[in-house]
Amino acid sequence: MPGDAQAARDYADLIRRDFELYIRDIQSYFRCLEAERARAFEEAREVSEEYGRFLETIDQ
Repeated sequence: MPGDAQAARDYADLIRRDFELYIRDIQSYFRCLEAERARAFEEAREVSEEYGRFLETIDQ
């Protein structure tokens, strides 16, 4: 960030654009994390169900 007001005004468009790109990218990253969390949670649920069926099979 520029240290003085004139430099800040001179670079305002560049700084604004960089900030907007950062926000866009971090939101994309968070969406990716959430999708992976949901996928892993579903996988864990499926594996747990399969393991439950396995336990029922060997207990018979």
